[in-house]
Amino acid sequence: MTSEKAAAQQPLSHKIGIVGGLGALAGGDLFYKLVKSRAVLEDQGRFHFLLEQHPFKGVQLPLDADASMTSRKFYAFEVCRSFEASGVDAIMLPCFASQTFRAEIQDELGIPVLDMMESLVQHIRQIAVPGSTLGVLASDYVRHSGLFERALGAEYAVVYPDAQAQAALMQAMYGGNGIKDGHLDGVPLESVYQACLSVQAQGAALIVPGMTELSLVCADLQRRGITALDINDLYATFATQGSREPRDLPFKLGIVGGVGPAATVDFMGKVVASTPAGRDQDHIKMVVEQNPQIPDRTANLLNDEADPTMAMYATCKRLESAGANAIAIPCNTAHAFVERIQEHLRVPIVNMLTETVDWIKRTYGSDKVIGLLATSGTVASQVYHQSASRAGLEVIVPAPDYQKLVMEAIYGERGIKAGFTDGLCRDQLLIAAEHLAEVGAEVLILGCTELPLVLSHCDAYDLNGRPVALVDPTMILARRCVALAHKLPVEQ
Repeated sequence: MTSEKAAAQQPLSHKIGIVGGLGALAGGDLFYKLVKSRAVLEDQGRFHFLLEQHPFKGVQLPLDADASMTSRKFYAFEVCRSFEASGVDAIMLPCFASQTFRAEIQDELGIPVLDMMESLVQHIRQIAVPGSTLGVLASDYVRHSGLFERALGAEYAVVYPDAQAQAALMQAMYGGNGIKDGHLDGVPLESVYQACLSVQAQGAALIVPGMTELSLVCADLQRRGITALDINDLYATFATQGSREPRDLPFKLGIVGGVGPAATVDFMGKVVASTPAGRDQDHIKMVVEQNPQIPDRTANLLNDEADPTMAMYATCKRLESAGANAIAIPCNTAHAFVERIQEHLRVPIVNMLTETVDWIKRTYGSDKVIGLLATSGTVASQVYHQSASRAGLEVIVPAPDYQKLVMEAIYGERGIKAGFTDGLCRDQLLIAAEHLAEVGAEVLILGCTELPLVLSHCDAYDLNGRPVALVDPTMILARRCVALAHKLPVEQ
């Protein structure tokens, strides 16, 4: 057998992170039951377990009905985020109170946070007849949260200890000499036993844990004739034997911002406006690094000033690390540097220039002359010319005097980058646009992302009696990103 075949037949390793500190003894018990689970003993080389435990504010406070979950929630999220960064495959959150907000944490992560309640429900369905009564021993907080009613209430009757037995249970768990502090017999154990009797008196034949620390005394309860479930054992089996489909994460768009700053805001607005949405949650996740310190692209291309490649690459890598599925750069001139960056990224840069040229060809055909209004850097780089040539289209640019007007409209004292969108800068652009129309352009690309702040995307703009289409690459890029997010076909 070749080494390649042998490697292919080896099961993939599985790295599981365990959020500790939510109950130190219960977390240790879970770790022990993971290590001795059948799946691990049968294939010890496959599983890797990482238990991370830190102190957090409120860990010693009892879980009363009105307990605040804020510190616990932030603590759990930070540990989960650390696990995700370290490359674990799945996370265990061994705490019933934390299971009440597990979904909130899950929504912010790209790896699964294993549902402890699911492990419990799956087992109960195997052993309990639908319609039967379950006795739940839980903290006041979990009891009042409705966690068990949501998970089991449609199939089973859920009952809890009476008020006296519940108060004794809380003291047994959280008191100074309670189970959380390692006192597993005597009064604490007797109080848990009495809580079991309380729910049995209400018709419960099966005792369901709502506190992970109950696993520490589960065997003692079973020896007393109580049919009690060991949640740590169930959760360990679920984590090591359960098969899980990869998560279908929401699309996240990374944006290299600051090139220029106003154009970035304009692009984001166009993404929002182009998204079919009936509520906030229907919109696309965006992560933006507004980095105006990226060296000027035109200055580099024309005058060999500071190279923006490294700054652009570093920004893209940070967006990649933040979970971006694709990256947009709302700057035409920056695309002169995209090719050298793309091969070193794991996610695609949506090429605004290619998308624009392809859109023009689909919309207006291949027999239209295209005029380009852009920075001198974009013109000199020939990036639009190259994209157009591949699509079989012709691009013309302003004569030198008119190109100077375009640059003045963008970079001048009363130019767009200085915050002006009307007056002199608009007049200068229109003069250059009319010049291109006079020499044959039928479609004009607004090839600098500042230009759509002055002139708008439209099918027929009247330039002294000549109807010319104005094409906004920022709009085309926004629409393409929305299509990617919604897995839509290329716009026709």
